[in-house]
Amino acid sequence: MEFSELIKTSKVDHVLLSRPFLPPVKGTLCITSHHLLLSSRAGDKEELWLLLRNIDAIEKRYTGSSGIITIKCKDLCIMYLEIPGMEECLNVAKSIESLSSLESIRHMYPFFYRPKEPNLQEGWNLFTPEEQFTKLSLHTDNWRLSYVNKEFAVCLSYPEAVIVHKAVDDAALKIIACFRQSGRFPVLSYHHKRTGMVIMRSSQPLTGANGKRCKEDEQYLAAVLHPDKKGYIIDTRSTQAAHQAKVKGGGFESKTKYHNWKRLHRSIERGRVLQESLIKLVDACNDQSNSIDRWLSKLEASKWLSHVKTVLTIACLAAQCVDREGVSVLIHDSEGRDSTLQLTSLAQIILDPDCRTIDGFQALIEREWLQAGHPFQHRCASSAYSHAKPKQEAPVFLIFLDCCWQMISQFPCSFQFNEHFLIILFEHAYASCFGTFLCNNEKERFTLNVKEQTISIWSRMNRPCERKQYMNPLYERNNLAIWPSVAPQSLQLWQGLFLRWNRSPEHQNEAWEQIHHIMESSRRKPHPTSAQLSAPKEDY
Repeated sequence: MEFSELIKTSKVDHVLLSRPFLPPVKGTLCITSHHLLLSSRAGDKEELWLLLRNIDAIEKRYTGSSGIITIKCKDLCIMYLEIPGMEECLNVAKSIESLSSLESIRHMYPFFYRPKEPNLQEGWNLFTPEEQFTKLSLHTDNWRLSYVNKEFAVCLSYPEAVIVHKAVDDAALKIIACFRQSGRFPVLSYHHKRTGMVIMRSSQPLTGANGKRCKEDEQYLAAVLHPDKKGYIIDTRSTQAAHQAKVKGGGFESKTKYHNWKRLHRSIERGRVLQESLIKLVDACNDQSNSIDRWLSKLEASKWLSHVKTVLTIACLAAQCVDREGVSVLIHDSEGRDSTLQLTSLAQIILDPDCRTIDGFQALIEREWLQAGHPFQHRCASSAYSHAKPKQEAPVFLIFLDCCWQMISQFPCSFQFNEHFLIILFEHAYASCFGTFLCNNEKERFTLNVKEQTISIWSRMNRPCERKQYMNPLYERNNLAIWPSVAPQSLQLWQGLFLRWNRSPEHQNEAWEQIHHIMESSRRKPHPTSAQLSAPKEDY
């Protein structure tokens, strides 16, 4: 396929662009294979450089001899293009629709992006399972690094190297993989240094209606538990949904077969329910009626904060089991690629101060989302404006980021990164010039040579000039666990994300710049010595 075949009109003059918080600008609109560009005649100072993949939906309307195209972006921004000539408007609209909805991953911009900056290939090997295992080995020798999934032979959505308990060999793992949905056998997510307990994740067991057993699976989970210790299996489906899954060949762990493991059903919504919630929330945020009652009603009807509360509550439960009750936890839903990853990630952020640093959070995203097989390509295919309604779309990752923001709001000094860091991750998960969030799992990235032919977002974000803008000036390392409040009064709408195109960030940015200046000045100021502090003060 040639991109030129999809471009009906490559250039249009006298196009008027309107965007939030910026004055309208008139200039020449150019359509390339991956971008929408607009340059003004006023010294080219005003420009639009929009990645076509970031366009979620467009709408057309005509006024006299002109046409107006409304562009709704995946980052929730809405802008308008007034184009002279109805035919030109129609051609531009068709070009945008075709180029913004390319299905082939190889045709997407990350495979064509070639920045001038050197050393941008470094990010792909920053956070490997081998590195994770090396750190784990400093605290326990009960686990091992297995390559049973070499060449993705056992599980298509797992990486080639996984951390498993040393009591189970690779032959048993292959049997267990056949007993778990999509081959996702239990693997280690987190080892708690203080208690020695662990958080594991997997998919559902395939017990079926007849109660099929797998002794290797039972023995594996039994080996994980310390002597005289119990464990919890947190199933993110309702009891009813779990029983219904048995009819389709799925199921759950039997109390009589998995001794000392107690099963807890904590239902988390998924799929289309979450997508509809996001759509309703964004619609509420774009409501210009100025009616407080209407706003509160629409916000409540979206149920977005209810979903955030549910996920955060269950993550706290998992963290409490490990930290306060001293028991290990296995978390799963049907496939273990959505709500399971939300919980394992958030529990680690609650418990582990390293995960609240920039490097630690990046490592968390790699091992608990990318390497763990969250299907970003399916879940983030569209945002809140798309007219298409694929069943696989769901803002699972966005809800996770929202939960992180809730914790940052409640513990503003305990995170090294700020909300801008989270917003950038949201934007790139949905549309990016980097290859990090491409595909649905590591096997797909390997097949498409993503790591060889695209650039990792961590390479860019970790450059000193970039990294500086993600730093929280109030950060002081807190080695304790943080326990977020999940009371309705404690949870807030993430205004910095959902309202950023509806209100000007000017004054807030000025305030943060002043905070940065104050904190930097205080750190440069020499601290008094102990002798100076103890010296007697003269009376005047």
